[in-house]
Amino acid sequence: MKVATIDIGTNSVLLLIAEIHNHQLVALQEESTITRLGQDVDHSRRLHPQAIERTISCLHRYAEAIRGHGVSQMDAVSTSATRDAQGVDDFLDSAERVLGVRPRIISGDTEARLSFQGALSGLDVQGPVMVYDVGGGSTEIVLGHVDQGRRWHIEASHSLDIGCVRLSERHIRSDPPAEVELTNLRTEAALLFGPMSLDAPARTLIGIGGTVTTLAAVHLGLASYDPTKIHGALLTTTQISRLASRLAQLPLAERQILPGMERKRADVIIAGAIIVEQILLSTKSPETRVSNRGLRWGLALDLIAPHV
Repeated sequence: MKVATIDIGTNSVLLLIAEIHNHQLVALQEESTITRLGQDVDHSRRLHPQAIERTISCLHRYAEAIRGHGVSQMDAVSTSATRDAQGVDDFLDSAERVLGVRPRIISGDTEARLSFQGALSGLDVQGPVMVYDVGGGSTEIVLGHVDQGRRWHIEASHSLDIGCVRLSERHIRSDPPAEVELTNLRTEAALLFGPMSLDAPARTLIGIGGTVTTLAAVHLGLASYDPTKIHGALLTTTQISRLASRLAQLPLAERQILPGMERKRADVIIAGAIIVEQILLSTKSPETRVSNRGLRWGLALDLIAPHV
């Protein structure tokens, strides 16, 4: 049985095509494309026509790949950008014509469950866990617990109206960013994370999504992205802070050519790194694990659940 899942986010669109092998989900093809569907949504509250065009073009490519694999079941979901914007129905109509299924706009609670389930797959983790996803338009935080039998439950989830695209659009005007811009960015991030009860002793932090996987790839100096080196990687708080400072000192053209950097993410990676840094500081955590999996994997696990 082959399944396909698509996660349409504010900054990127993710595809997973997978099959069941020995009662496990095995990836056949994974794709990540930055389309920035949430372009200017923070200001206009409306999907930009060019952003819609880029995203639909991406979905055309994904639909061809899905047909090529002979997938028997698929699901597509959309998150922050479409929850926040006007003009969404026209976009969803176009996406349905391309994919054959209409992407579902999922709630924050559903996004939390799917992200938590996907993030844990393939990782040996037990005890208290916090999964976080620094997206383009929002940051999702899920607190839960994993027992020795790999059963898990969610204790609480938070969705913050703060993401790498939104913070970049709000604060960064210079290249490289001016010190006052970085100060304002850090201040907003600290204010949002400050009131939250995230401090939990011995809680394992797991970061998912393009922001933290890109930080891991840059830290490792990967010439080409290798999910086997990213999945389960460890980044310390000190390493994240040094990365954030290093990236903030470089102009965009130099950030774009760093080993491990996705060129289209280079303009928002500074804000993303500062958000990750603030999460670690707020939780007083010495390190974070990195998961190459997330919502799309959680969605696929839901699809195969009746068959394993």
